[in-house]
Amino acid sequence: MPTADPETLPSLRIWQRKAMVNYHRNRSNDFLAVATPGAGKTTFALRIAYDLLSDGTVEQVTVVAPTEHLKTQWSAAAHRVGIHLDPNFRNANVHSASDYHGVVLTYAQVGADPAVHRRRTLARRTLVILDEIHHAGDSRSWGDGVKTAFDEAERRLALTGTPFRSDANPIPFVDYETGADGSMRSSSDSTYGYRDALADGVVRPVMFMAYSGQAKWRSSAGEELAVRLGEPLTKDLTSHAWRTALDPSGDWIKQVLRAADARLQSLRASGIPDAGGLVIASDQNTARAYAKILRNVVGKEAELVLSDDVGASDRIAKFAESDQEWMIAVRMVSEGVDIPRLAVGVYATNAHTPLFFAQAVGRFVRARRQGETASIFLPSVAPLLELAANMEADRDHVIVAKSNDEDPDQLLVEANRQLNEPGLETGQRETLEASAELDHVIFDGDTFGMPVQAGSVEEQEFLGLPGLLTAEQVQLLLRKRQSEQIASQKSGSDRSEARPATPAEPQMTNAQRRLTLRKQLNALVGARNSVTGEPHGKIHAKLRSVCGGPPSAQATIEQLQQRIETIRSW
Repeated sequence: MPTADPETLPSLRIWQRKAMVNYHRNRSNDFLAVATPGAGKTTFALRIAYDLLSDGTVEQVTVVAPTEHLKTQWSAAAHRVGIHLDPNFRNANVHSASDYHGVVLTYAQVGADPAVHRRRTLARRTLVILDEIHHAGDSRSWGDGVKTAFDEAERRLALTGTPFRSDANPIPFVDYETGADGSMRSSSDSTYGYRDALADGVVRPVMFMAYSGQAKWRSSAGEELAVRLGEPLTKDLTSHAWRTALDPSGDWIKQVLRAADARLQSLRASGIPDAGGLVIASDQNTARAYAKILRNVVGKEAELVLSDDVGASDRIAKFAESDQEWMIAVRMVSEGVDIPRLAVGVYATNAHTPLFFAQAVGRFVRARRQGETASIFLPSVAPLLELAANMEADRDHVIVAKSNDEDPDQLLVEANRQLNEPGLETGQRETLEASAELDHVIFDGDTFGMPVQAGSVEEQEFLGLPGLLTAEQVQLLLRKRQSEQIASQKSGSDRSEARPATPAEPQMTNAQRRLTLRKQLNALVGARNSVTGEPHGKIHAKLRSVCGGPPSAQATIEQLQQRIETIRSW
């Protein structure tokens, strides 16, 4: 029996109460609860565990989580409701101490020796809580291990905030419905999406600060290439430009980290005094370099979390309870890790599958009080912009029937694989230049603002938005900032056209003129986006379709002028 008094149990949110009633009414072996990160899946699951232990339906609880750190987190949360779970259980132990109500495991641990956990499950009536169950499809051994270990469990409660994967591996103990096209779609027993949670004030609204800029590098063949991050590019050019932006030796990441810190200070000064920031890096060497940039350029010491070990878990817990401003992690702080004070993120990794992006963003949406907002800084590249714009869309896990067509998710996986191949470390390419500018802000699926230089007064106006605002107030202020930008640009353009040229004025070089035209074109594209809602990339593609020619980065002055005239005519 749990040791906590029922009167002391945490109160449940509306979605949790509805899901609990649904669970006890159905009394089925399997139940899948899909709830957005930050909604309270752990609290819901532990209440179910409390009820089943109390009425004798089960005699023990087994929790399976993705990481070692989450084992400790689950054990601590269970302890608060009088359920004692052993987070240090090892496969060699075979049995846990008798004063525990159960154990917490990782999917890797189950996959390593499923027979041990099958014996434990058969020995006593067991509730198995499968946290972030999509991880059971990470590898064949994990999925098979979970099925072998727990197919005889009395009850199985599956939880996920992101019930979709970027592959076609079925998730164990999840029901699928087959469509007319032969594809299979996961079916949940309770669903609570981000949009619902946002309306209920359970999660924070998120602003995505998309940064573009110039990227220049030398290829392995010695060729120098220069493009503008954020413009329509081939997959290969996007990959290299993205890498160049994230390279610690360039100015892009320095300027973005400086801007992110300015945003963090604004939040701390305007209602969230303990707001924290997290930089998600691609690898350990880059993470260390980012920590050095924060120290030398921004003047801040960051907590480094480099691997999923016991020391890392302690550092995460220490940061969560402290007032320290910055943490840098190599992807591991991606899902389930509970640091409610995180309010500013820098997405400085090349991972861009829908699954990872949703997990990462989930670290920043946990609301503590009314009106808190979160800000995430990211490269202005098409895969991330699309994911940011579609953040509120509820997704199911879909297994597509095999065909000759290319699966978009598989294309993302392939692109992600290419981005993670060695390159920077082995000297195959060299970053020559990387500068940043705030391209636009994405909020609630809409795009606001036009490109402004990093460090400019215009950028500071976006970074200085108050921290305690409702979603409606955020939208209102962003529209106001955008209107001011458009009015300011129009006023400046009118003055420029009215002012006669003087012989003393220096003539612009072709390079300067091309850069000016590209900025003007991007501003007009941003303005059209705010009116029509079309993504920037689609507007650029439509202009190319009408006017012809290559992407803006390779367009001639005449081609840029033609596109400007065309979009003005629209």
